[in-house]
Amino acid sequence: MAQGTLALFDEFAESIGDGRIDLDTDTFKVAFVTLQVGGTPTIAKDDAVPTWGAGGTTNLSTSEVSAGGGYTTGGDALASVTWGQTAGVSTFDAANNVWTSSGGDPATIKTAVIYSDTATNKDCIGFVDMTADGTTAISLAAGDVTIAWDAGGIFTVTNP
Repeated sequence: MAQGTLALFDEFAESIGDGRIDLDTDTFKVAFVTLQVGGTPTIAKDDAVPTWGAGGTTNLSTSEVSAGGGYTTGGDALASVTWGQTAGVSTFDAANNVWTSSGGDPATIKTAVIYSDTATNKDCIGFVDMTADGTTAISLAAGDVTIAWDAGGIFTVTNP
């Protein structure tokens, strides 16, 4: 998985299908974890019922980076969230997220996790590999960290 590539959790489709996540009205957050795509400890799209907290089978918040400096526990809210449809293509999008470097910042960032802060169990949507090489953590202490979401949206759903 290349740096910056979004992977949706397999469970996400069920989460929207049974109404645990509402892409129109929920508040969404993105948070940093020390889990590594394909490494140890690992994060994978087939993780069983991934949640941000104890409500699911895979509690990703237990691997959150330490709060400090420009990073707060639970991550940052996605701003300017949109969920709309044009010509059979539905798009979920938000403004880019930026964390500003300051004293005491986490230096163990490997993955960013998107989750619904509104859903009862804080169900997770997907994750982004933040490493440049698949293994080496990035550090907010070394400079600002930005997630620039794809210009075409964070993700799309196409009517076949």
